[in-house]
Amino acid sequence: MHFFDYKGKNFYAEGVPVEKIIKEVGTPVYIYSHKTLTRHFQAYDQAFAAVPHLVCYSIKANSNIAVLKTFAEEGSGFDIVSGGELFRASKAGADPRKIVFSGVGKREDEIEYALKSNILMFNVESPQELRAIDKIAKRLKKKAGISIRVNPNVDPKTHPYISTGLKKNKFGIETEDAFREYVYAKNSLKNVVPMGIDCHIGSQITQLTPFVDALKKTTDLLARLRAEGLDIKYIDMGGGLGITYDKEEPPHPSKYGEAVMKGTKGLGVTLIFEPGRSMVGNAGILATRVVYIKQGTEKNFVIVDAAMNDLARPSLYGSYHAIKAVKANSKNEITADVVGPICESGDFLAKDRIIPEVKAGDALAVMSAGAYGFSMSSNYNTRPRAAEVLVRGKEFFVVRKRENLKDLIRGEELVPAVKKAAKAVRKGAKK
Repeated sequence: MHFFDYKGKNFYAEGVPVEKIIKEVGTPVYIYSHKTLTRHFQAYDQAFAAVPHLVCYSIKANSNIAVLKTFAEEGSGFDIVSGGELFRASKAGADPRKIVFSGVGKREDEIEYALKSNILMFNVESPQELRAIDKIAKRLKKKAGISIRVNPNVDPKTHPYISTGLKKNKFGIETEDAFREYVYAKNSLKNVVPMGIDCHIGSQITQLTPFVDALKKTTDLLARLRAEGLDIKYIDMGGGLGITYDKEEPPHPSKYGEAVMKGTKGLGVTLIFEPGRSMVGNAGILATRVVYIKQGTEKNFVIVDAAMNDLARPSLYGSYHAIKAVKANSKNEITADVVGPICESGDFLAKDRIIPEVKAGDALAVMSAGAYGFSMSSNYNTRPRAAEVLVRGKEFFVVRKRENLKDLIRGEELVPAVKKAAKAVRKGAKK
């Protein structure tokens, strides 16, 4: 559920007309609903209220610190995949003891930063990483809490680019190898503490069966590890619950909660979840203005000022985002490609889409853009990145200013002209 809807002919974000926001802030602009964010966190938190649990929002979905602060104030933990995300979480007031560190390529400096920050644990993704964490923890005279990300070889039945739990995926360690690594860590590594089992199988999953299958394999491993004397206190089920972009009907977190609690009953573990998309996806929209209408012999094109650098998902995955008129002035509809100004044929927000008839200057709202929207945006074609706005009730706040042209070259340096550089070299040689 979200709090974007029409009031009369005007499209609103909570109590604020979207047209008012874009008149003041400009386009393209990401707009997030505070009420939707808190509602989605509470849906997860309440789904597992009967058992010890920790909801760790997955920062990669949307890393704006105002969004992170919203979740931190609700009591959320965080799932991070980089030192930069740890920095953002810290700036948003996160409790480090509610942070888990995932990702296949943690650098030494990132591991050190996390250990010094006293995070809860690392989700280890390879044997070499496990040994690196032990080595760094020893140097820092610390103990590192770890879980191993187990690859259960379960098909999540989602897009292949966001499937993570199959043997052919780069993530995690296969079950038998993971078992051996746990035993090795217990017996031979003095600076890591095996605390949990991690299992994340993919994203935008719309059925419960893959989760149940993965959980069964996880609890079987738990029994084997406890028989070896390992004190496993946590089961981390990752994230992956899907949202409605078009006609999908993903299970509600309460149904997911029922299935997981049934599968872990009596095990005496704390459950960890890492939702990302399902927390923020439908809590955000991308507002854009129509620049031109171009009618071709085979297609109509609605050219807008948002592009693939602003929202990469349609170009990257062929994904669907509903598109609504910010002012519902026309009852007529057209079939068109909604495209941006990027010099790529793959720059589109929608193809062959039936949308309200619009004209140049009209505004559109691209729905379900709160996850993997701004966080995946870029400056391709030397375009400033969009502004971000958070709406709370009848107020709105710019939580990231729009980049300007100077921002585009910040950090870049010119090299000396070739002739001057050569002259300086010759002068130095004479000395």
